[in-house]
Amino acid sequence: MRVALTVAGSDPSGGAGVQADLKTFSRFGVYGAAALTLLTVQNTLGVRRVELLPPDFVYEEIRAVAEDLPVHALKTGALGSAPIVEAVAKAVRDFRLGPVVVDPVMVAKSGDPLLGEEAVAALKEALLPLAFLVTPNRMEAERLLGSPIRDLGDAEEAAMALLALGPKAVLLKGGHLPGAESVDLLATGEGLRRFSAPRVATRNTHGTGCTLSAAIAAHLAPGHSLEAAVLEAQAYLTR
Repeated sequence: MRVALTVAGSDPSGGAGVQADLKTFSRFGVYGAAALTLLTVQNTLGVRRVELLPPDFVYEEIRAVAEDLPVHALKTGALGSAPIVEAVAKAVRDFRLGPVVVDPVMVAKSGDPLLGEEAVAALKEALLPLAFLVTPNRMEAERLLGSPIRDLGDAEEAAMALLALGPKAVLLKGGHLPGAESVDLLATGEGLRRFSAPRVATRNTHGTGCTLSAAIAAHLAPGHSLEAAVLEAQAYLTR
């Protein structure tokens, strides 16, 4: 059985974080392992409290998994601080883990911040160059690049700019852009590809980013191509 490891925070309501990731891994027949980075007191309405775990503890969690299980894919979610980002990057290098899907979680759907400026800088310098894929939404891409994204044209330029930061591929999600369809942009060394899906009119968006990146990791673990993984993950999220 293929193994996927999520390195992320806990959501006690079960809709986001490691709980959503593990459910998604299981849905696609992948054995899920989890290393916690932070604990939250939250539900689908908002985040009430965040407690970060010690960076060395996070590193040892990943080490324990890597020394016992064959990790075929790894995804990151909320990391919380620069030292935790650096600890995760060190573990990825030390144990040669990958492919790595980085979901640069910075703000919860409720608007609550989950990543400070120093951690954003660490993410760019330490983790993105190790990533097989990074999956920012519009706001996360704006923070990583320091420039606004107003429309699809801006998003295309941003996707290529993010690719220049070092990951092998970028999936810039279009859920926060205007239009009848949600257009995700996949940037690779071969250029840009658009993945369109009907926009779903719903307030139930808690954990959608976690679920999408986890679904991609679940398809990469058995060796599916990146484009196939993105297509399957997007279809799953739409359903």
